Amino acid sequence: MPGLVPGIHSSRCMSKQDVDGRVKPGHDTWCWLEMSATQSSTPQKSAPRTVAGIRRIKPNEPSKKQERNQTLGGDPMSVEGAMRALSARVIVVGNEKGGSGKSTVAMHIAIALIKSGQAVATIDLDTRQKSLTHHIENRRAWARHVGRDLGMPQHFCFQQLDYPSADEQAAGCRALEKTVETLAGRYGVVIIDTPGHDDYLTHVAHAMADTLITPLNDSFVDLDVLGSVDPESFRVTGTSHYAEMVEEARGRRRVRYLGVTDWIVLRNRLSTLGSRNKRLVGESIQQLSQRLNFRCIDGLAERVIFREFYPRGLTAVDDLDEITLGSRPTMSHVTARLEMLKLLTAIGLGNAVTAHEIVGRRREVA
Repeated sequence: MPGLVPGIHSSRCMSKQDVDGRVKPGHDTWCWLEMSATQSSTPQKSAPRTVAGIRRIKPNEPSKKQERNQTLGGDPMSVEGAMRALSARVIVVGNEKGGSGKSTVAMHIAIALIKSGQAVATIDLDTRQKSLTHHIENRRAWARHVGRDLGMPQHFCFQQLDYPSADEQAAGCRALEKTVETLAGRYGVVIIDTPGHDDYLTHVAHAMADTLITPLNDSFVDLDVLGSVDPESFRVTGTSHYAEMVEEARGRRRVRYLGVTDWIVLRNRLSTLGSRNKRLVGESIQQLSQRLNFRCIDGLAERVIFREFYPRGLTAVDDLDEITLGSRPTMSHVTARLEMLKLLTAIGLGNAVTAHEIVGRRREVA
């Protein structure tokens, strides 16, 4: 946000009256935390608040459209609601179902882009779990431990109120928009990690996305957030809540930010073995891709190595040496790295890590 000084800051708060980009400490309406790319900090929790009568807005109820437009900052179809396109690439990783690998994907993309020389800012909207925030904190701690510059994004963690009123929700949405717009003027890429549930800030983030990445575990349980299938034929019979929210967000983006969203669905935790379930899920996703206009690509396989990266804040695109990893690199590290390279190439970020570098690391391990 304007006037921010890189470094460690305690939690700052933004009131609903302060939505023009200036920061005024002392209010208790909206809190965010900036985390330095070179130093560590401990997130400070905002004071809990209780407001009776939490208001939930379903995106596809006509009777709620006007109320929803007010919460998200006005009617997107109005001339006043139109805004210029952002100067940076905004990548949003979103899925309303938890456990799909959103934070893992967001972290790997951020580090891959940093290693390619790009300036990257990350935003964590998951105010409860904060998986991306913790991953970055772990990375800072491990970098200090091994005495190496591992490369860090400039990280921001939004803190929400427990039960915000409609006015407070609207102020929060405007605060997020202003934050992303300001970061877009300072960084080449802004990556936003969203929570695994419906949230009004998530709607704003989706409407700002140049690229929307939706990790999806390879099962009909997870597919349910995109669409429903016939129990006998397994053919798609309709679209679900998350898909409808994305469609609305893409419409808002076309008008408000004068651009389109490239929606990518990642089939995560893929089994290396063929199965009837894998085939049927794949066929259903292909049917949905034609209905919803998204690209479907293979994501990450079910590999233990990705879970082992988290405590040290590492990724598959980090240097494969014993000092960085804390142990001797194995073929599991190389396989995970190759898999991530393939994923980045499919997304359109293949220049972040070169194939030549991968081959060289494979020879070192061998």
